[in-house]
Amino acid sequence: MNQKFTLSQLNESIKDVLLDAFPTTVWVVGEVSELKENRSGHCYLELIEKEGNSIIARSRATIWSYTFRMLKPYFETTTGQLFSQGIKILVQVTVEYHPAYGLSLNVKDIDPTYTVGDLALQRKEIIIRLQTEGVFGMNKELDLPLVPQKIAIISSATAAGFLDFTNQLESNEYGFKYYTKLFEATMQGAGSVPSIIHALERIFPYDDFFDAVVIIRGGGATADLNSFDNYDLAFNITQFSLPVITGIGHEKDDTIIDLVAHTRMKTPTAVAEFLITGVARFYERLMEMENEVIRITRNTVDFQQNKLERIAESLNYSVSKFIIEKQLRLAKKGNELQQNVNRFSFKKKYEINNLKHDLESAVSLWFVETKNKMERKRRILKRVVGKSLLKEGATLVHLKDLIVSESKRLIFREQEKIHINENTVRLLNPENILTRGYSLTLKGGKMVRSITQLQINDEIETRLTDGKIKSKITKKV
Repeated sequence: MNQKFTLSQLNESIKDVLLDAFPTTVWVVGEVSELKENRSGHCYLELIEKEGNSIIARSRATIWSYTFRMLKPYFETTTGQLFSQGIKILVQVTVEYHPAYGLSLNVKDIDPTYTVGDLALQRKEIIIRLQTEGVFGMNKELDLPLVPQKIAIISSATAAGFLDFTNQLESNEYGFKYYTKLFEATMQGAGSVPSIIHALERIFPYDDFFDAVVIIRGGGATADLNSFDNYDLAFNITQFSLPVITGIGHEKDDTIIDLVAHTRMKTPTAVAEFLITGVARFYERLMEMENEVIRITRNTVDFQQNKLERIAESLNYSVSKFIIEKQLRLAKKGNELQQNVNRFSFKKKYEINNLKHDLESAVSLWFVETKNKMERKRRILKRVVGKSLLKEGATLVHLKDLIVSESKRLIFREQEKIHINENTVRLLNPENILTRGYSLTLKGGKMVRSITQLQINDEIETRLTDGKIKSKITKKV
């Protein structure tokens, strides 16, 4: 028979074999898929290896607190990258196997240069991918308005960079007015990429209103800027329908979103100054054009004024001659018109007097006839109204008598019904029933209606008209 092991014996054997196979530390490459730091300062990791999108290996790892306190700042200072999930690391580990808890790796050291190289490779791959897809420069091809004054801002509401940006715009020396709307987003950490993409999605329905989108963030550690080297975020910016201006607040290498954005400035304040300067250049050009228009207008006015003076002198002579000729003709026509008007006025005055006399006569006659007609109609109306009032009065008296008669009959019938109901109630009164020779049987104060309600030895009460009888059941028949 084959040798039998208990589970603990088998696990102890596995432990011994692993200890023999890995007696010292080994260097392991893996991607951090999970990372938890407990209150004691210990760090618990899950390391994975991927092939495409599939996980082909997985292992637990532990960095004890005394080691983690040294490795974490060393890694972050060297790489400029937060020690968090999603990064690839090269770590020195011991392979440990516990019979109760299984296989785990104990991290002793870390090589940050491997992660730096991996991040640089990832960044390069993202840039090449965007270029290969033909979208890298799409946002740069959009036209930035000559006077961008309606600005959608993506930033944290409490960030100093956001306050610097708005203060710079509002207090510009030219007094230019800007409309700004904040679409708040998380600007660092694991949630920053989906938060900024969501802010872009909220701006998109209003792309016909805004002139540009500004993504701003104040200064900070290089590790805080890794979110801006993300493919999904960069792709969304390349596809956005408005020019995107970045002011991430760092002086060193540009992030990927700086590279794909329409315009990259160093700081939020620089973005505000860029917008102000753009409007100022347009304003200065307008002022130059205004001065040029004024100069041309003045020259044109002077030339036309001289020309008008010459024309006015010539016109003055011609007009004077014309006026004299017309005055003579007007005087002649005026005399003729005066004579004609006098004759016409006399004729019309005579005709008006005749019409006035005829009208007065006709009005007097019409007034007398109308007055007589109205008097006749008044007498007829008075007679008709009198007859109608008499007829309606008789009808009302008849209705009144009819209502009184019907009301009396109705009251009498209701009184009869009440009297009958009173007699019925009186007859149904238990006391009256008892006076007619009947009795009532009660058990426990309740009326007995059936023999099924009674049992042997039950006490019952019989009520008669002149008293009560208490009995005990000895037999049921």
